[in-house]
Amino acid sequence: MLRAGIVGLPNVGKSTLFNAITRTRKAESANYPFCTIDPNVGIVTVPDARMYELQKIAKTQVVIPAVIEFVDIAGLVKGASQGEGLGNKFLTHIREVDAIVQVVRCFDDDDIHHVSGSVDPVRDIDVINTELMLADLDTVKRRRERGSKDAKRGDKTALAEEAVLAKLEDALGGGKPVSMIDLTPAERETAKAFFLLSDKRTIFACNVRESEMADADGNPYVQKVREYVKTHLDCEAVVISAQIESDLVDLSPEEADAFLRELGVPESGMGALIRASYHLLGLRTYFTAGEKEVRAWTIHEGDTAPQAAGVIHSDFERGFIKAETVAYADLVECGSVAAARAKGLYRLEGKEYVVKDGDVMHFKFAV
Repeated sequence: MLRAGIVGLPNVGKSTLFNAITRTRKAESANYPFCTIDPNVGIVTVPDARMYELQKIAKTQVVIPAVIEFVDIAGLVKGASQGEGLGNKFLTHIREVDAIVQVVRCFDDDDIHHVSGSVDPVRDIDVINTELMLADLDTVKRRRERGSKDAKRGDKTALAEEAVLAKLEDALGGGKPVSMIDLTPAERETAKAFFLLSDKRTIFACNVRESEMADADGNPYVQKVREYVKTHLDCEAVVISAQIESDLVDLSPEEADAFLRELGVPESGMGALIRASYHLLGLRTYFTAGEKEVRAWTIHEGDTAPQAAGVIHSDFERGFIKAETVAYADLVECGSVAAARAKGLYRLEGKEYVVKDGDVMHFKFAV
């Protein structure tokens, strides 16, 4: 299972957001730095309304959604790359996740301490990203030192690695994160082996006041974050209110809907954040649907039919023959497998077929 780490400066709402996403009270939330020390971990279902349409067609009572793991990581402060605060733990925990959800505070409140003494989300983003880049720069320099002898001897692998490391060191020294460095596909593949922090896929969660969620697009802090991450980091920003989400934890779905309507908020921001994180990781969903259950299966973008089958069981991939496949939209429009088959929309696909998000599949295999 792939993991997304929730990061940010102290007191920006990370732990409150984690509790809301995972619908738990596992993460301590308090008005002082470092109330999270060891990371909290929660398994989260990925909201997907398509499952319930398929449930009607399959006439089953069982629906099993896809899941993703979220990790609440200790708050970072300036100097973390040199061990300030809980820097070493913070950086180690980030290294262990597949993607980053960076929470930035986008509201003023004199009663909630900010580690920098004022609210400036772009400055906060720069603090965290600078620490990640400094840690990466140290990693790159040490890697170059270790490989220098082999490169001088003319070792081809070492020479190729040295060329990439030199390029990374130059860009990182100039303040550019690895994710924004212009690398060829081969160079990018080489860089993956270094597990660099600023190469992690990142989504920004703009945490706003409860009263500002209904008109978050007008929040000047949110506007600044969206513009900054789009132009400087090529990332996405979503808006959440950690306090609203925290208030929803103990409510039933009906009570939650009524609460959001009172606030003038059409839906919880959690669904959008979870879905965005799922896609940020390059994950896609296909479905199996029958009388027993409707189930969402997680694959990587670009996976072939045998690879998708292997997610269910390795025997399915090893003995793959064919995949009976129908697009979700076609199946829903037809209303049944039989009707989709009659229209020629229910088809057989072979080993080279690249599975599309939303495909409904049934595998034929022999072992």
